[in-house]
Amino acid sequence: MPPNPAVENVLATIGTVFWAAQCLPQIWKSWREKSTKGLSEWLILIWAIASFVKGVYALIQGLNIPLTLQTHLFGFLCLVSWGQCQYYGRNRTKLVSFLMVLGVTIISAAVELVLVFTIRLVHDPERKKVASLFFGILSCILVSVAVFPQYYEIYKLKAVKGISLLFLAVDITGCVFNNLSLAFAVKFDVLAGVSYSLIILLDGIIIILAWVFKFNDWRRGRRQRRAGPLNEDASKTDDLPLQPDGGGGGEVSLEQRNHTLSETPTRFPWIATNTDGVQAASANRTQEPKDDGEKAEVKAEVEMV
Repeated sequence: MPPNPAVENVLATIGTVFWAAQCLPQIWKSWREKSTKGLSEWLILIWAIASFVKGVYALIQGLNIPLTLQTHLFGFLCLVSWGQCQYYGRNRTKLVSFLMVLGVTIISAAVELVLVFTIRLVHDPERKKVASLFFGILSCILVSVAVFPQYYEIYKLKAVKGISLLFLAVDITGCVFNNLSLAFAVKFDVLAGVSYSLIILLDGIIIILAWVFKFNDWRRGRRQRRAGPLNEDASKTDDLPLQPDGGGGGEVSLEQRNHTLSETPTRFPWIATNTDGVQAASANRTQEPKDDGEKAEVKAEVEMV
């Protein structure tokens, strides 16, 4: 494409707006849920460090102002999200979390300024080019490596939790506009293009995994709903009392039958429900009485039952 500085700045500005706001959905999600479970704090921290490293590269190379600005805004918002990980995830106090974010921000900004001014003082163009190339490659490596802790969190939880999908979608959109702005530049910056393209790829994998897990959960729930009536019928069958002929799945002992009979309510109170007493009386009747006195006692026991 022919160079067009106006189009380059417009696209870069749109990319800056997306990148400047991309961490806001993640910050809002963590604050609303009061939890960062499933969000890798190493992902956020390494992305913040990579942003400051890329800031060194952008200032040395003289990239357009929107691209340079969005790199630093992204790094700062990543540190804010990282502070939430310390507060919600590691249960640190608000003061400690704030001081940690402030400390990392000051150290990163100081190191970046020292590196930029040091490299600009180098008069050898070849050495300056090697230095800028080093920081450009390092930022690409950090951006790529940072995603793997998040992949591990997804593998450990067997789900995509904690990380905002809107955050990833805005991140991808910003990278697309940034790449387009580079296409209209006087000279296409290969390292910046590779860095943006890697973010599109790695963020896209997380979004795909999120939809895969949701689809699997939907299928599992659908199978459970289909199997629900069958399970209920089976449980009702299992609750039926066992029959002596094996119709309920097994035989019932004499004691179980007697207990069931004794616990069964009846409309006729004069019917004997104490089967133990009946058995005892029957046993006494089966014995041969020795005299008339014993016959009278057996008769009395039966009447009492």
